[in-house]
Amino acid sequence: MAHYQNQNAGGSWSEVLGDVYSGMSVGAGHSKWYLEHFIESGWAAIAALSGIEVEQDNNNDTSTSIGLKNKKNQPDGLKVIGVGYGRTGTYSLALALDELGFPTLHTQHLYENGEIFDHLVNNIFYKSIKNDEVVMGEPDFDLLLKGGYTATMDLPFALYFNQIQEQYPDCKFILTVRDNSDIWFRSWNVLTQSISKPAQYTSFFVTHVKKLEYYMRWLFSVVNEDTKYLSHPFPLPPQNRDRAIASYEKHNQRVRDSIPSSHLLEYSVKEGWEPLCNFLEIPEAKCPSTHGVPFPKSNSARAVRWQAYSAFIIFLSITLFILFLLFSVVFRKITSMSVVDWCRVQKKKFLRLASDSLEERRKKKGSTKMD
Repeated sequence: MAHYQNQNAGGSWSEVLGDVYSGMSVGAGHSKWYLEHFIESGWAAIAALSGIEVEQDNNNDTSTSIGLKNKKNQPDGLKVIGVGYGRTGTYSLALALDELGFPTLHTQHLYENGEIFDHLVNNIFYKSIKNDEVVMGEPDFDLLLKGGYTATMDLPFALYFNQIQEQYPDCKFILTVRDNSDIWFRSWNVLTQSISKPAQYTSFFVTHVKKLEYYMRWLFSVVNEDTKYLSHPFPLPPQNRDRAIASYEKHNQRVRDSIPSSHLLEYSVKEGWEPLCNFLEIPEAKCPSTHGVPFPKSNSARAVRWQAYSAFIIFLSITLFILFLLFSVVFRKITSMSVVDWCRVQKKKFLRLASDSLEERRKKKGSTKMD
């Protein structure tokens, strides 16, 4: 999937338009994936009921965005883990790591990786909701390697840095940070507000969005250190500023205290390529900054708003269109005419009845005057 990067100057109209375009294009990409998966699942269900054999395309497995790798091509270990909270530039950094040759799984595309996502849902997210307590569990990090990834960004994997360090001792960790905690919380709050509404209206009939709802409830409970999000009906309670900031700062300090400085880079995406290339031991000649390649800039707070709402609107519009087409096919089989033709017939009947009614009134008025 192509990712739009807004390289326009901050504060300019071109940046605003770039953010809007970025959000809408990413949102459209999410909707496209959901619809393709919905259609494939629906067709598979119909085929199973009717006994039709569906030919599987093993080269286009929707359970992962890049397909499951065979053991010969599977990475031998995780190389880079982003341990910063969401809304600290993790998506831009994920794009940068991809550019540097580290296939990176960002939480925003977790739903595209069925085996990894289902593992987290079943063993952590849904279990937390079922038990009404935050369950951290023990993720199977080898599933990331099986999916062809050598790096991750954002939560939930950012929370498991101790386990990852123990299992992959050569792995390097990047703690992404914002200028201060208040700036982080404002961006975090925008994200939570943007994703809550679409989830509220679509999770009851879209399985993958329901799974995202489980993740969202778990995530809010972790960040706010409050289990009420696990069971509270929609709309979910607002984020607790003091609790969220305390959680953000506590997590960052735990990372600093736990990871050796030789394997930890505390980093702001504003710093660009050079600190990243130096930390990952990328030769200067291969560092994108040497070739004038701008550092990725994506997923701003404004873009996130447009992304959430465009994904919801596009998905809803196309879903309604597909349902209307299915209804039209069934309607034609039952009535032997199209919906448009039926509407025309009903329109003629209505106009005829209206005309007859007016004519009858005129006749009654005329007979009344003659009397």
